[in-house]
Amino acid sequence: MARFYEEIHKSDVASDERENIQSRANIDKWIFRLLLLLIGLMPLIVMGSTREILSPLISNQEVLSSGIKGDLFTYYKSLMIIVITIITSILFVSKIFFMNGQIRKTPFNYILGLLLTAILLSTIFSPSISIALNGQPNRSEGAIVWVCYIALIFIAINIQYPKNFMRSIMYCMIPFVLLNVFFITMNFYGKDMLQQEWLRIFVSMTLPAESTISDGSHLLGTLNQWNYMSGMFGMMTVMYLAYSILSKGTLEKIVTLVMAIVSMAITFMSVSTSGFFAIVCIIPLIIWLIFKSNDSKRASLVFALFFIVSGINMHILASENDKVWSESIGFFYKGTNPYTEIIENSESNSRSSFELGLLGEKAFAAENSFELPVLPEGAWSGGTGRTYIWKETLKLVEERPWLGYGLDTLVYHFPHYQLEARGNLLIETIVDKPHNVYLGVLFGTGIFGFIFYMLFVIGTLKGVIKELFAKKEATTLATLAVVWLAFLIQSLFNDTTPAMTGTLFVLVGMLLGIQYNKKEINGGN
Repeated sequence: MARFYEEIHKSDVASDERENIQSRANIDKWIFRLLLLLIGLMPLIVMGSTREILSPLISNQEVLSSGIKGDLFTYYKSLMIIVITIITSILFVSKIFFMNGQIRKTPFNYILGLLLTAILLSTIFSPSISIALNGQPNRSEGAIVWVCYIALIFIAINIQYPKNFMRSIMYCMIPFVLLNVFFITMNFYGKDMLQQEWLRIFVSMTLPAESTISDGSHLLGTLNQWNYMSGMFGMMTVMYLAYSILSKGTLEKIVTLVMAIVSMAITFMSVSTSGFFAIVCIIPLIIWLIFKSNDSKRASLVFALFFIVSGINMHILASENDKVWSESIGFFYKGTNPYTEIIENSESNSRSSFELGLLGEKAFAAENSFELPVLPEGAWSGGTGRTYIWKETLKLVEERPWLGYGLDTLVYHFPHYQLEARGNLLIETIVDKPHNVYLGVLFGTGIFGFIFYMLFVIGTLKGVIKELFAKKEATTLATLAVVWLAFLIQSLFNDTTPAMTGTLFVLVGMLLGIQYNKKEINGGN
């Protein structure tokens, strides 16, 4: 009799575990779908929002003053990130506690936990805690959103993925590429879509009745700035090109090749160097993948078609706007821009509004007489003012090195009006971001946060190298490896934004999660 009950007990345990396995698989399937929804839909959102900001400064500059601030491009993107994070977290926790799920034991658990701690401490001790928590109104990327980034990476590492996961990723982002090529092409040829009444009504539906979109607003794409468009679609270019080279299906090759060419055209029309620079740095790895692919001849044909068509596109676009050349090939080739028409322009002797803003009504004393200072010649410092911004930001870091100032708070601490600015920033500029992701993390979270972020980056590079240089034939997983590398490269000249950072952090979490899946299947090897 005792043996009979013992067998029943074993049978119940086995039955419960089978149900748990099925339940965990269903949960992972839904989490994966939600992550796809996030990277496919979130970057598309363009909706008006207003927030009341209490500035830590008293200023006559609208950007720095308190009041109602409007935004079209980031608030609802960040809100979707928060909502998806909450839903996926609930599903993930239910899997762990009620379905006998397991958290993978990886170094990233500790690294992400320490980075999270550094972000929370920098926010608590920030001189501008409300801004550090929520971010600037036109960026919406404070500590709350960064906590979501970390949670999404952690969850993505700890779920199982379906067999056709890469195809799903490639296809879910096609609407993002197609919508943006339409918007940016219209803008490039002087027909901004935001001037269309029906679109203005649509994007302002979420605004209060008394709020309107200002006449000077324009719609470059679903991202809010040239640099973001360039960086994002530089990454989209290498992602679709790598997948087209590595995929086996003819239809997949054709569709993703077209998306790579379209993404490259968007990068050109963004007239910003960061995306093109990342593409050039990744091209050697793309060529390496050609030799590792299952069919190097077809892969070479794909690459040749991409190169030829993109070259034709560049010529057509540069003929319309010579900055297409100067912000791409012209960055590396310092000779004469063949698309520039040389025009004799007389210089105006009138003082610019920026000079007046610097001097105001002040006189400078020198012994017993008054004399105005000698102003530096107006010019850009290296990287369109970036080297100057980096230098001044590092000076600020020296004042609060350990915990930083809080994420997304640079605009309230940067020395906007010092005399040296005119010799480094050609136009009147309120610097609200450092134009470098790594420096942004250092400024926002201090040395502690910067160290943990860099440990995360270095840790991911191990998986990237494994996919790109493994002895076995190339897999489509290398696609995620090259797009993450492109993100890290363009981060040298660009900032974070919800659409870009949220998408890429999810993708790198997927890359790590799939690698751990393969390791478990292969018995830890």
